[in-house]
Amino acid sequence: MDTLYEILNTFRKNKLRTALTGFAVAWGIFMLIVLLGAGNGLINAMKNNFEGRAINFVKIWPGWTTKPYQGFKPDRQIRFEMEDLDYLKQQFPDIITIIVPQVPIWNQTVSVGTNYTSVSIVGEYPEKAIIDGYTVSQGKGRFINQHDLNEKRKVAVLHPQTADVLFPNQDPLGQYIKVNQILFQVVGILDRPEGQENPFLIIPFTTAREVFNTGPWVRQIAMIVENLPTKEDNVKFNEDLKKALAQKKQFDPTDQSAIWIWNRFENYLETNMIFNVLSIAIWIIGLFTLISGIVGVSNIMLISVKERTKEFGIRKAIGASPASILKVVVLESIIITAVFGYIGMFLGIAVTEGINAMMEAQQAANSGDMQMFTNPTVDLGIAISATLTLIIAGTLAGFFPARNAVRIKPVTALAAK
Repeated sequence: MDTLYEILNTFRKNKLRTALTGFAVAWGIFMLIVLLGAGNGLINAMKNNFEGRAINFVKIWPGWTTKPYQGFKPDRQIRFEMEDLDYLKQQFPDIITIIVPQVPIWNQTVSVGTNYTSVSIVGEYPEKAIIDGYTVSQGKGRFINQHDLNEKRKVAVLHPQTADVLFPNQDPLGQYIKVNQILFQVVGILDRPEGQENPFLIIPFTTAREVFNTGPWVRQIAMIVENLPTKEDNVKFNEDLKKALAQKKQFDPTDQSAIWIWNRFENYLETNMIFNVLSIAIWIIGLFTLISGIVGVSNIMLISVKERTKEFGIRKAIGASPASILKVVVLESIIITAVFGYIGMFLGIAVTEGINAMMEAQQAANSGDMQMFTNPTVDLGIAISATLTLIIAGTLAGFFPARNAVRIKPVTALAAK
């Protein structure tokens, strides 16, 4: 208790020094936790946006040629047909496991009585639920099935936001919506699909072709691919896919506008690499921030010990042992770094948890939108480890200069300015 009273008395006599030392400690821990939380928020958002979807997904859609090829002039429209799906499956039997056509119809007015909205309508196959992770919970109906395709049924699966607009405070299942003066029966309501910023409506592919008179053409082709574990494998597959279609559709394989390919797994790998680099960068910045706190503590403790050299000489002259002097200095360092380190840790965790609560509320209000920031929190073990590291560093920062000071002879110490 005497030692503790002496330390507290020293703090009271040196309020500014104590405050500066404590601020350096608290700021280092606080910034480390906030930076790590921000990095985790970005990384978690990226993972959530891919969650539930098939990562190994490729989509292709036709464009216009810009180069002449074997007697064909440029500015020729490339069109996909149903037979192209079988052709691609034969060309890549070990890679393409699922391949389906799509017919997107943009900006269509859908109405129920006086309620109406403008949405995109997509003609789909049942397999698209696997590709994009669409789910329909129990009690919310079903997704389109093969019977819908075979019989060209006029049925629809609604995005939940579309259902809220068309059927406020009602159960949409079994009811009818009007599209182009044609009635469609609602057979399902999707769960909130992550990353789908705009509401849409899904109908069977065969029905879409008939109702909207799209002809024999396929506007998009979606596929699930396997055995492409690396970015290089996916880049090569994209090139081979384009060459195969170029041979069948007779266009220059180097023509960048003839067809468009989007590879989700390639995009995922690139995004993952970016966030890994970002995570490392944040750790480096955070550690340098922590080191700056350690340097600040070391400098202030060095000044403190130097100022007390004469005091140490008097203590030794009246019989105090070097160990007792060291104990006081080390305990001062431990108390300052522990108390202010805890304050910095508490504030850092409080800020990240507060941001997390705000983001969760925002995501609940905009459910289904692409997430940019999710769960920006830091594991408690990391926060505690960082705090303990700073406490140990602060202890050593006080120990080494104090050890050098108590080795000085009392006469020399008393003569120190």
